[in-house]
Amino acid sequence: MIGNIVAAINSTPAASISCEVILIAGGASGGSGGGGAGGQFYTSSTFTAGSSKTITIGGGGASVSTLGAGVTGNNGSDTTFTGLTTAVGGGGGGGFTGAGTGVNGGSGGGGGSTDAGTSVGGTGTSSQGNNGGGNGGFTAPPYTAGGGGGAGAVGNNASSNTVAGAGGAGSTTYSTWLSATSSGSGGAIAGGGGGGVYTTGATAGAGGSGGGGAGGVGTVTATNATANTGSGGGGTGISGNTGSGGSGLALMRFLGSYTAAATTGSPSRVESGGYTYYKWTSSGSITL
Repeated sequence: MIGNIVAAINSTPAASISCEVILIAGGASGGSGGGGAGGQFYTSSTFTAGSSKTITIGGGGASVSTLGAGVTGNNGSDTTFTGLTTAVGGGGGGGFTGAGTGVNGGSGGGGGSTDAGTSVGGTGTSSQGNNGGGNGGFTAPPYTAGGGGGAGAVGNNASSNTVAGAGGAGSTTYSTWLSATSSGSGGAIAGGGGGGVYTTGATAGAGGSGGGGAGGVGTVTATNATANTGSGGGGTGISGNTGSGGSGLALMRFLGSYTAAATTGSPSRVESGGYTYYKWTSSGSITL
């Protein structure tokens, strides 16, 4: 009889823990077009108590210093969390004629400036981001490019041959999370990079809200995206450096004052609004 009781106790399932997770992938660097923002992924999930999860934070795409024909911006890297869907890195901005289409990603990169027809933005990942904008069909000098897609809105097309497209707006869907953990920029996160201009005589695109970098004109270096926002960097012209993409992050929250977790990667921890939040800006782990 005692043996049966012990066996029953040992076979009792371990307790489960409910939480919510947001992953933001790394944003892309600009090419001629603005870089696309990293994908934004949200889920509520249940994990077994005692389980360990690994978090990998995606880096932003590196700046491009020589934008010859056929050269695009660099994609951002994915952000991952064990057992969950991957947040997809942003797509690089399209290059000049020969590589005018923006690269696909979490959000797509902006289409580059070209004298050879209409460039289009890259495609964003469903439920994570948006498409990039294009050159709007404007093929006369000084050749304007499109903005990268943001997590909250598509990238903008160039509006004329003298005004490049702005980056798509970042997401404000999880503003409570952003406020509690001091994340994002201006109440948003994961904005697209602004489109560049091939030569002088036009206005580059503004960066999308949430940390997107502004574009550059001619030889002017574009603006880098804000770190740990997953935003895209600005595109630029004939020889300026493009803006680098912003690195990603991971957010996790539990209802109530949760103190049992053991972590690596030095996440910040804060209690706000009845929740306990953890925020990783570098790769690490959590044991629940």
